[in-house]
Amino acid sequence: MSNYLNQSVHAVFVHVRDLKRSASWYSKLLNLPYYAENVQSPVYNMPLKEGVYMTLDDHTFDPAFEFSPSQHPAFNFFSSHLYATYKWVKQEGIQIVREVEAHGNFGWFYISDPDENVIMICGDIVKK
Repeated sequence: MSNYLNQSVHAVFVHVRDLKRSASWYSKLLNLPYYAENVQSPVYNMPLKEGVYMTLDDHTFDPAFEFSPSQHPAFNFFSSHLYATYKWVKQEGIQIVREVEAHGNFGWFYISDPDENVIMICGDIVKK
């Protein structure tokens, strides 16, 4: 089986309650175009670069599914200027769950999406 698998992640699933609200929120966060008419339940694949998908899933067709927000980051977004990103996130009123932590020239902080899923933003520490 491993002969057929490459070494990249194909998709990351984010479980959400309101697909259109989440698609709009993530589109704004990632500076991506948002067209509400393209968001069709039960899943929406965010148009990310590099061949990896972020799939928002509202489980419309899964009546047994019980939503529980992810309290630990399962993935991260990368920023080439972490403090500028942090400042923008704060200005936009996005909930910051964990403040910036730095290790050398690299750092990270956590935010919360509209469904209280915790997302990590990592990146370069750029001198001011």
